[in-house]
Amino acid sequence: MGVARSPQRGPDVPLILTPSRPLSTLRFATAESLSQVDASAWDRLFDSAYPFTSHAFLLALEEYGCVGNRTGWIPQHLLAYQDDRLVGAVVLYVKLHSYGEFVFDFAWAEASHRLGQPYYPKLLNAVPFTPSMGPRIGAQDAATRDALIRRLAGLTDGGRFSSAHALFATGDDAAAYQGQQWLERNDVQFQWFNRGDADFASFAARFSSDKRKKMLRERRRVADAGLRFETRRGDEIDESEWSQVYALYANTYEERGQAPYLTPEFLMHYGRRAGSPFRVILGYHGTRLVAAALTLQGGDTLYGRHWGAAEQYHSLHFECCYYQGIELCLQQGLRRYDAGTQGEHKLARGFTPVLTQSFHWIADQRLRDAVEHFLARERRLVASRKDELMHHSPYRQEAVATA
Repeated sequence: MGVARSPQRGPDVPLILTPSRPLSTLRFATAESLSQVDASAWDRLFDSAYPFTSHAFLLALEEYGCVGNRTGWIPQHLLAYQDDRLVGAVVLYVKLHSYGEFVFDFAWAEASHRLGQPYYPKLLNAVPFTPSMGPRIGAQDAATRDALIRRLAGLTDGGRFSSAHALFATGDDAAAYQGQQWLERNDVQFQWFNRGDADFASFAARFSSDKRKKMLRERRRVADAGLRFETRRGDEIDESEWSQVYALYANTYEERGQAPYLTPEFLMHYGRRAGSPFRVILGYHGTRLVAAALTLQGGDTLYGRHWGAAEQYHSLHFECCYYQGIELCLQQGLRRYDAGTQGEHKLARGFTPVLTQSFHWIADQRLRDAVEHFLARERRLVASRKDELMHHSPYRQEAVATA
């Protein structure tokens, strides 16, 4: 669960992309708000097990002030229609900066300006503030997905947008971007995978002796400090306690002089709605709430997103953000725990390095050539780093071989 730099607040910039002429039997348009798109039609296109592309989640970000002109994340979702039926959609934002993305292209922006070309605004196919791999395009078939990607690249023609970027793409989306010669960028994240352990003790037993002792020592330190934990669904938390959770979350940013990405209204309303995907890990000292981790459950996966604490306790971050999440996955039979970006320290706590994929279309050929050269070298370094990290796994060798 990393913390990125705070977005620069931009002025209100009305940016409207007009519908294009039909390509084959498809008609393209854009939506400046998901309130303009039927929720059921949108949700039919996306995997319901992934909470971050649901109509309800993305619309709540708009309605409660997390995205919009003020924050420099301007919704311009790209839509494909066949007759009057929605058959494809790209989660898309006009960006006035590069904050909140977790795939850092600040150096590209500087290079673009040196070439005399503004880098902003740019187009971003991503979920705001969410470095979680998953679907980025909803499409009825491969042909529609390909047509949407061609249309997205075409929007950079004419100089209005410098580039288009698809972050943390997977599966069919990643393959389609690769097939259309978008520049690929890789990085390493750390995720936990359930290998069928009955409980935390069984999970810990697969560690080497030294690593297991260190992990269990961290857990004891938290318990000895008198902290206890419970996990509740978002709709099980009342408004008063959600206010406390938000204060803890916001404190993490404020300690670094940054503005939090999420608003209190977002958590109060979306977090508390019936059937909320939020699973909030609450840490108490006595009856006082001193720590909280915001996670969301979708399908067989737990997604860790944010955390905060009112006081410092030894190993509290590891317990609240990692071990409690692993406990929840084991109890609920969840297959995977995606605990967010950053943090090689996750490796020693049972998380496995995995490669992420992002894709980039840059209109200026000079900048594209330079970025392409850079990414070819960076991909080799990232692959080498991932291999090296695997050699530092905390698991016993026989456990690694079995996995």
